[in-house]
Formats: sequence, structure tokens, C-alpha cells
Amino acid sequence: MEFSINITRPEGDPKAGPITVGWFLHSDKGAVMYYPPERVSFRQTNRTHAKSAARCPGVIQLESRYFMVRCPFDLHIGFGRDDKGVPHLINRAGATGGIRSNKLGQVLTLVSEVEWRYPDRPTVQLSLPYCFVAEEMCYITQLDAFAHYRPVPLPGTIFGGRFPIHAWVRPLMWAFEWHDTSKDLVIKRGDPLFYCQFEGDGPDRPVQVVEVERTDDIESWVEQMSGVVNYVNQTFALFKAAEAMRPKDLLKVKK
Repeated sequence: MEFSINITRPEGDPKAGPITVGWFLHSDKGAVMYYPPERVSFRQTNRTHAKSAARCPGVIQLESRYFMVRCPFDLHIGFGRDDKGVPHLINRAGATGGIRSNKLGQVLTLVSEVEWRYPDRPTVQLSLPYCFVAEEMCYITQLDAFAHYRPVPLPGTIFGGRFPIHAWVRPLMWAFEWHDTSKDLVIKRGDPLFYCQFEGDGPDRPVQVVEVERTDDIESWVEQMSGVVNYVNQTFALFKAAEAMRPKDLLKVKK
């Protein structure tokens, strides 16, 4: 069942109230594996003292503006080179891993060596079906899950990114730059994978993230943007054209 979003705003102020961001999965394949985005919030913390960080308005404001996406897979990956020096990924988990080795390449890829930012830092990409869209001007920033402690630190850093989700919608991916290839990349299913921050026309407006239907209008619009990165170098130059093709009233909340 679906219905249109209806947000009550003060008369004469169309931009009052929260910015609504819709999320959906680009494909239904394996949808049961994927966690819904969740607001970063540390509720089980000490709030008994008035000066506790858990009660600090600044801390609460910051945490409330980030949304977390969890890793849907168990990954234990090594890096290596064959006898000709060609780089490749190694499934350390082998037969005991959650992902079959012949399926690993469908979700995790090693970027071509000529495209690495640094010659000694391989770039790995994890394909994901998460898409975010907004009816009004809104930018998404994808960044590392910096507020969550990792008992085993990742042997590298996360690629960030920022683009307008009112004009451009594409499935997100998790990109990793491998600084220390002598150490394995280990991430468990359910671990925080990355955060998303959403910015509208002002820093004071809150954000609500809701699951929306992948309607025919959305699928048609996304298809018009699909794969263009393979043909042009500066996709940002296409934002205005994509926004002009955008159907109205895209968001229909999934119930």
C-alpha cells in the first residue's frame, strides 16, 4: 500500500518543518539481507548527571543528523598479487564464509589499478542497492561511521562523497582505500558501514528518513541516469538536465 507524503507546514512558509528524505532499494534481489537506515543515536548512555555528554544539546544535535547503514555481509578479505604482479582479492573466509567465493565478485570489486589514487593503496568497492531521494533541495554526504568503535580497526580509510539527491539518484556504494595491504579487511554483518548526512536549504531544519515505494516514475527517472559515469567524466554537469527530467511528487511512503 502507498500514499503521498503530507507534512503540515505553517501557512505561508513552505519550507518549515523537517526535510523528508526517501530511501528505497534499487533491486528486490536479496532485499531481506539489507538493514534499513537508522538514525545515529546512543540511547543506552549515562543521562543521570546534568553535565553528561549524553544530555549535551550539541552532541544530541550532531548525532541526530546522521543516519547509519549497516553492512549486510560477513567479509574477511585479503589482498594479493599473482605471479605476474596482477592485484586480486582473496576470500580468507573460504568455505566457512557467509558469501560463496563465486558470488563475492558480484558485490565486492577491486578497482582497476590505473584508477587508484595512490599506487600503493588499492581501492575496493562494495556495491549496495540503497538509493536516497528528496522532493526539495537536499544534499547527501556519505562518510565513515566515525562515532562507532571498531575493536579491529580497518586497514585503510573510507571514500566519502556528496551530491544532490533532489537532482541525482543512484545506488550508493561503499568505497575503501586500502593503506596497509598486509592486514586483512574484516567486517561483520551488522557492523556500521557508513553514515549519511543530509543538508537542505538551512542548517536548522531537521531531517526525517522514510522508506518509499520504488514507483514506475522513480524507476524511469533513475534509468535515465544509469551508467552515465561510464561515458562522461563530470556527471555533476548533468545534474540540471537530470533535475529537469524529474517527475513531480516522487515520494510515496511505503507502509
